[in-house]
Amino acid sequence: MSAVLDEIDRRLLRLLREEAGQSAGALGRRVGLSQPATWRRIRRLEEAGVIRGRRLKLDPAALGFGVTVFLGVKIGLRGRVKLEDFERAVTAIPEVQLVEHVLGLYDYRLRVVARDLSDFERVLRRRIMTLPGIGDVEANVLLTEERRPGPL
Repeated sequence: MSAVLDEIDRRLLRLLREEAGQSAGALGRRVGLSQPATWRRIRRLEEAGVIRGRRLKLDPAALGFGVTVFLGVKIGLRGRVKLEDFERAVTAIPEVQLVEHVLGLYDYRLRVVARDLSDFERVLRRRIMTLPGIGDVEANVLLTEERRPGPL
């Protein structure tokens, strides 16, 4: 379903992107709408699929996960291993936060968190490298991360 967005919708989305937990009343005051009108717009955006949920952002380091690694993964046994089998197995690993099927040098890109580098090595050797169809793997350790808002 495609939604037609006006400038107020776009302003609401920008504000929600900054802080998803804001009340409809607080948002409405910032965009010049009443609380019920703001709530109706947010509800319409959710129903149209523009807003696909609200997430809690946790700090991995504060939770004891000091290392984030991006893995490029090639499936090595194409034709003998179904991609669904790899996806099912890799999403069952708790340290794997994100699984992206991509086009390019690698078939998948994974975001993996670990307590430290030796913990990451354990996850890599015991869990990831034993997955069905695993081929070449390239690791990139995250040094810093800066999030920039998208073009809304």
